[in-house]
Amino acid sequence: MASYTKAAQQWATFARAWYLLDAKMQPPGKIAAATVIRLEGKHKPIYHALSDCGDHVVIINTRHIAFSGNKWEQKVYSSHTGYPGGFKQVTATQLHLKDPTAIVKLTVYRMLPKNLQRRTMMQRLHLFPEDIIPEDIQKNLLQEIPQPRAVPKRLDEYTPEEIAAFPKVWTPPKDFRRK
Repeated sequence: MASYTKAAQQWATFARAWYLLDAKMQPPGKIAAATVIRLEGKHKPIYHALSDCGDHVVIINTRHIAFSGNKWEQKVYSSHTGYPGGFKQVTATQLHLKDPTAIVKLTVYRMLPKNLQRRTMMQRLHLFPEDIIPEDIQKNLLQEIPQPRAVPKRLDEYTPEEIAAFPKVWTPPKDFRRK
């Protein structure tokens, strides 16, 4: 009987889990850092660099990622076809308009270790531009990865009670006039 429980415990340890990550208003680098840990299996106690024990990661809302500063215009993605004059450069905005999942995919790909397992790990990455997930993938999801950054609320999302309860920094006197 003891071997049965050990087998079940071992299967649960080696089984591939499915994680969900919401990329709305998150920087691609922070998304990739949280994703790579799960794809490699570094969050598991049985992790070894030569073993393939990573899990599946489903990233939704890749269309709504956020760059800080002016990176949408300044960040450039480069590639080369291998032929003379085949050097191509495209800004983050152009790449995002062409394919909303490309920036997150490139960021995760570049953050993974440069070895033969990288392609296998990328096969376990599932990207979706919106929050619509196919039914066969949705039934496999086990856990949600917390967002790396807290998403701020928009002003129209606050209730009147929250606005009234917000502390006033300065209360103008009764005889105050605005110019």
